[in-house]
Amino acid sequence: MEDALRKKGFLWGALLAWAPWIPTLIGIGYLFVGINNSKATGLGAIAGGMAELLVWWGIATMIICQVAAIVWLCRSFSSTHILRSLVAAVSVLASGLMLVLVCAFLFWSRHFLGSGPSR
Repeated sequence: MEDALRKKGFLWGALLAWAPWIPTLIGIGYLFVGINNSKATGLGAIAGGMAELLVWWGIATMIICQVAAIVWLCRSFSSTHILRSLVAAVSVLASGLMLVLVCAFLFWSRHFLGSGPSR
């Protein structure tokens, strides 16, 4: 019974860990297509594409999903299922990387694009 709960937690955790990567990769693809089509260069082109990709509700949803995925995946580790534990560990690292990317974007957008006086 406990193994079935761990398996269910693993499946939900893995789904939540990898789900945000699909729209992120699609958005990055659109970003490069937009830069190529408009022949734009510099930080302004990248910032515009990233702003379209990561809207505020999306950021909040992504953070909540990644934290839930990490919790469920950490609870699903098992010494008898080595492959499942390995996939769980890689998924936890992917979730951590996604959280770092989101937090870096939030810091960058608040710190460099804040509403303070222009320089």
